[in-house]
Amino acid sequence: MKIERFEDIESWKEARILVREIYSCLSACNDFGFKDQMQRAAISVMSNIAEGFDRASNREFIQFLVIARGSASEVKSQAYAALDIGYFDGDAFKAIVFRCTTITNLINGFIRFLKTSDRKG
Repeated sequence: MKIERFEDIESWKEARILVREIYSCLSACNDFGFKDQMQRAAISVMSNIAEGFDRASNREFIQFLVIARGSASEVKSQAYAALDIGYFDGDAFKAIVFRCTTITNLINGFIRFLKTSDRKG
């Protein structure tokens, strides 16, 4: 499949689902600092993928993908905290960790592809 817009990128699609899952899992959470940080990190994943797509070169795109991957790891780490302090049950935790791992794997594959691609902008 040819990628013509950021909405075609599989890791962006998964990141969009991650945002929805995070907002759903934390909807009743009254720890607004924790909730805000986790929501921002999740949004950062999809935002950086989108922003990187419209950069001028593969090198710049890869930099944004690396940032997105870091944000996915941040969400994954926060999921452990959410489980430990009782904000997530076991099923929510597993779903978030699975989604973050999927996103990381997709981003890693995309970075490998971009390193050998002649895509410009």
